[in-house]
Amino acid sequence: MSLTAGPDTLAARIDAALPQTQCTRCGYPDCTGYAQAIAAGAAEINQCPPGGAEGIARLARITGRPTLPLDPAFGQEGPRQLAVIDEAWCIGCTLCLDACPTDAILGSNKRMHTVIEAHCTGCELCIPVCPVDCIALEVATPGRSGWQAWSQTQADVARQRYQQHRRRRDAAQREVQEAPAADTRKRSIVEAALARARAATQRAPADKP
Repeated sequence: MSLTAGPDTLAARIDAALPQTQCTRCGYPDCTGYAQAIAAGAAEINQCPPGGAEGIARLARITGRPTLPLDPAFGQEGPRQLAVIDEAWCIGCTLCLDACPTDAILGSNKRMHTVIEAHCTGCELCIPVCPVDCIALEVATPGRSGWQAWSQTQADVARQRYQQHRRRRDAAQREVQEAPAADTRKRSIVEAALARARAATQRAPADKP
């Protein structure tokens, strides 16, 4: 790896080598943010527990940095986990739907939710948002951790689903932000119409012969 490559190119290569669990355990909001921080020299290559030792080795080869042990401040390497919802206790609050970075939870308001196993990255982000503690983690890959418990294909799919999740979330946020302006325009139109109607009513007697 030539260290003369631009930071954007380097960040893209680093991002492609990350497991794309989007778990935020590295200290950044997503895998892309962590990759950009590594490329900029603001983060070490040993902050990704899901990638484990093999992930660090990958990043060392890409960046030319020495291999380091996983920093325990960011967690421990271990088997990939799977979120499981106790459907008898689920109240359908939808908070976990918003928290899941890959839209791996299926459900609707006040309806029972369930996890789509194939899309769950074991990020654990749904756990703290559940108000009734009905989500637990189960070991999905006993005896296998890091990239032994995950594949490049799974990482690529997780990245695509995360990008779709972000686009949907960003669109929803824009709607919320634009709603007050739209309401203001509607009120202005209605008020103008009412003003014209009142003016017409007031003129009507004077117009009669």
